[in-house]
Amino acid sequence: MAGHSKWANIKHRKARQDASRGKIWTKVIREITVAAKGGPDPADNPRLRLALDKANAANMPKDTIKRAIQKGSGTGEMGVLEELIFEGYGPNGVAILVETMTDNRNRTVADVRHAFTKFGGNMGTDGSVAYLFNKLGVIHVDLSHEEDQIMEIALDAGADDFSIQDEYYEIITSPGDLSKIVEALKKKNIESLLAENTMRAGTLVNLDQEASEKVLKIMNFMDDLDDVQEVHTNAEFPDDFNVDE
Repeated sequence: MAGHSKWANIKHRKARQDASRGKIWTKVIREITVAAKGGPDPADNPRLRLALDKANAANMPKDTIKRAIQKGSGTGEMGVLEELIFEGYGPNGVAILVETMTDNRNRTVADVRHAFTKFGGNMGTDGSVAYLFNKLGVIHVDLSHEEDQIMEIALDAGADDFSIQDEYYEIITSPGDLSKIVEALKKKNIESLLAENTMRAGTLVNLDQEASEKVLKIMNFMDDLDDVQEVHTNAEFPDDFNVDE
């Protein structure tokens, strides 16, 4: 089972802050646009359905959502987005995987390469670190719900794992089962705090306070790049690592 890193918690807190500032909209719009390539009807497109859940959670206007779907499905103004994944190493040799969506490959390559170089890392070749990560579905549910109920719904719907974290229940699924489990929870009037397909390292590299600060800087800088959707690492920060919010 892939490890649960402190970076995941930091990233989700940062996403909530971004949402309050409206920054999350850009990422979600790109996600909807790319997902809509698989069809404009969310009933037949699980990836689009999950993207729309994120849009609604971020209070995105319906007209904005509609334009993103039209753009991606080819029924609106065209502007081709492609998904690119970059791999490399950060400070202390930790692995970093960067998922992007872009309409300008050259710009994105330059931005990501600059980020690696700026913070003492280096961009690798395809396959250099991807083998260290596993793709899986992650669902978070508020702790106000009964543990036994959430666990039963999740496991009955095909979840691979269930655990209690500091701020939420966490359900791990295969990527293909994510939407099915989210829907099973909804049928019981249980909304997910988070539902996404992501990448997690199978083995984490423990860092001390100083190394953690260096790695967090490159992760935050990378995450703030316009074309970046997700940033993943196999770095594990200390339990007492203090993060400036």
